[in-house]
Amino acid sequence: MNISVCITVRNEGSSIGRLLDSLLAQSKKADEIIVVDGGSKDRTIEVINHYQKHSGSIKLLRENCTRAKGRNLGVEIAKNEIIAIIDAGCVADKYWLEKITEPFKNEQVDISAGFYNMVGKKAFQKAASVFLGIAPGKFNNSFLPSTRSIAFRKSAWERIGGFPEEKENSAEDTYFNYHALKLGMKYARVKSATVEWGMPDSLNDFFRKMQSYAKWDARTKIWIFPGKSLTSHNIKAVFVLMRYLIGLSLLILSFKFNTLPYLIIGLFVYFVFAFRKAGWWGILLQFVSDFAVMSGFIQGFFSQKKDALVSR
Repeated sequence: MNISVCITVRNEGSSIGRLLDSLLAQSKKADEIIVVDGGSKDRTIEVINHYQKHSGSIKLLRENCTRAKGRNLGVEIAKNEIIAIIDAGCVADKYWLEKITEPFKNEQVDISAGFYNMVGKKAFQKAASVFLGIAPGKFNNSFLPSTRSIAFRKSAWERIGGFPEEKENSAEDTYFNYHALKLGMKYARVKSATVEWGMPDSLNDFFRKMQSYAKWDARTKIWIFPGKSLTSHNIKAVFVLMRYLIGLSLLILSFKFNTLPYLIIGLFVYFVFAFRKAGWWGILLQFVSDFAVMSGFIQGFFSQKKDALVSR
């Protein structure tokens, strides 16, 4: 089975070496590793060129483009039917490629979902992983892959229509999975096909990630995700907004009615919930996450409305 690995990068000079090292050391070698650079201004190209001198399997395409378009370009020029994708900033386990492509021996399988280990030495990073990722215990038959660890048939990608090429889209895997499910494609799930995903090391980076996810989830216009019901991302964002609107209402009403005790009790319960979720850092991150989700969702929702008006 010949396999193409496709990667999109931009300003990954400090991490691309580790990713390429991990791909070149795989138990099952990729027939080709296609790297699409979206306009790096750091050492990324220099590092990739260095690796190309030692491995003929690495191909570099320089294209000033969005991440989703870069993914599509990589898949388009790939010469093999089986495509594996891993994100920049990740490091593949030695057996990742072997395990994530094993299910394609079954001709009925269209997409293979791998998993990821969230890594970070700081207590802050460990707490952030609770908000940014999915715990191993929640990897089940309804788990949907991210582009950190996914493989698919090129023919499936063609049927889906590729990844959406909206400007700076951060929800392209959501769109991809949504349409794959709508088309009735068959998933295989391989929990042991893992990559390492580094957690943000600052509060600002954490906020921006959460905000970006929420913004582009809103722009997908996907309200009820197949199999997710009320746990769909946009529904959860609405619940976060409602939570704070209720709190604000209780605060305003407290000037006339005795509603302040209810607000205090609610805040206390929320603190306990956040602490049980991720310790002391969890309390701060819960509120930072909430405001990131609300601001991102509102930006995405209204920019979506604006686009609709412009297109009329």
